Amino acid sequence: MLAMAFEIRPDDLSGAATRELLALHLRQMHANSPPGSVFALDLSGLQGADVDVWSAWRDGRIAGIGALRALADGNGELKSMRTHPDFLRQGVAVAILRHILGVARARGMSRLSLETGSGAAFEPALALYRAHGFEPGPAFGDYVASDFNQFLHLAL
Repeated sequence: MLAMAFEIRPDDLSGAATRELLALHLRQMHANSPPGSVFALDLSGLQGADVDVWSAWRDGRIAGIGALRALADGNGELKSMRTHPDFLRQGVAVAILRHILGVARARGMSRLSLETGSGAAFEPALALYRAHGFEPGPAFGDYVASDFNQFLHLAL
């Protein structure tokens, strides 16, 4: 059975649906990692001049969000990928990730990196990233490695 397509569009973070999904993301960020070990961006962090956000929509409902942060070295960072619980396992994350990869390549970025959690709860996300060529690597930017996070990188 083919999954229905999602409309991926730029998001200025002003809509109630986007704000609610971000709030859910922040409320759940400590479910699998203790405080002090999670680096999720809140609304103000995603509104930086160096961050572009996209949301995925289907039938007038937000299905997920993802962001790309431009790094000073000409690389990029994948930020705040989140799927709405009502749309899990329907291809939302794949659609957003592929969109962001296309944008990063079009902008001439040479590498895309991300920080994510570790442990069984993060396996679906890790499988998605590995399927798209991301590989484990060292911490980057201002991140600090811990037992609760890991870093993945993709040469573009």
